[in-house]
Amino acid sequence: MSFLFLILSFVLGTFWFSLLVSLISTGAGLVITFFGLPMLVLTMVLWTYGARLERWRVRVMLGVDIRSPYKKLPDGPWWPRLRAFVSDGAIWRDLIYLLLLFPIGIAEFVIAVTGLATTAGFVALPAYYWALPDGGAITVDTERYGPYIETLPQALTVAALALPLFFLVLYLIRLMASGHAVFARALLGASQEELESRVDVLSTSRSRVLDSAAQERRRIERDLHDGVQQHLTALAMDLGMAREKLESDPAAGRALVDRAHEEAKSTLAELRQLVRGISPAILADRGLDAAVSALAARCPVPVVVDVQLGRRPPDVVETTAYFVIAESLTNIAKHSQATSARVTVWEKQDRIIIEVWDNGQGDADVKGGTGLSGLADRVSGVDGQFRVDSPHNGPTSVRAELPCV
Repeated sequence: MSFLFLILSFVLGTFWFSLLVSLISTGAGLVITFFGLPMLVLTMVLWTYGARLERWRVRVMLGVDIRSPYKKLPDGPWWPRLRAFVSDGAIWRDLIYLLLLFPIGIAEFVIAVTGLATTAGFVALPAYYWALPDGGAITVDTERYGPYIETLPQALTVAALALPLFFLVLYLIRLMASGHAVFARALLGASQEELESRVDVLSTSRSRVLDSAAQERRRIERDLHDGVQQHLTALAMDLGMAREKLESDPAAGRALVDRAHEEAKSTLAELRQLVRGISPAILADRGLDAAVSALAARCPVPVVVDVQLGRRPPDVVETTAYFVIAESLTNIAKHSQATSARVTVWEKQDRIIIEVWDNGQGDADVKGGTGLSGLADRVSGVDGQFRVDSPHNGPTSVRAELPCV
């Protein structure tokens, strides 16, 4: 596999060097016309796909995973998005890698092919001895190339001496492939500054998630104290009075028992609703599809559900996806004035994409409350991406991308 990787490096390096030099020089020459800048931008997009292909090739053939280093493009008009795309340092490191792939590929190709062919030829000399005519003598110009091999013992001796060199060349090929993987990770992966920036973002998001968790715990404590606890206290008092009344006034005692029974059912329903908000049992038992269908059934707005998952994601990702959908449907019911909604969940490579759409009045804002800011923190806490597209008069689209590895 390492040998095939080095051969492909030479082929792909030649291809990308020829293509990119031609496109960049042509685009630079036409920059004074209308076609120059669009051509250069399209060339940039093209070489990012070439870099993605290289990351995939390194992962499949060498087993080295290089995560995508690109910065998230901002929402809004095309000009800020284009400016962020062009200013991303990872884009230009992709170009450097693809251009350097040509000379590096040539060196790897020459060393691998020449070394392997030469040592393999020496190891195969006994086979030449039996296959060639004239008694197997391998005749060459001795004045130019030195002595020639004319007996089987000589061929066997050379093959025995060349065999360790053959394995040494195989090790060298593997070593070159490993070095290429290090080179690819240095240019195609995230830089140290980007990693530090990402750590800062994750630290901030994790702090907000912890604060949100603390607020949620206080809310649960308050709901238990003000709701369930009060109901249980009233239930205990009703049962105590009923016990005293059963002997002296059976009718009043039965009335108190009936009231306690209704109180118990109300408390149980409230407790069930509280537990559902913490961790829905249907999600743990039957997965995201069934849990989202249950959410859609309770939503007053008609909701179409389409969940296409080939496997169950990790628990934290599945729970995050559930609450993203639950909060989005709650916002639709309370604020959007929508008449229809749609929930779509699907897999894309190693990520789960969640999209909640409605035809309501729009104007939803992550910074404006309605629970969307908490969702953004929750999604960011699992290293995901969260986006809200909600123009005036709608429609509104809430999209989350969650890593499932």
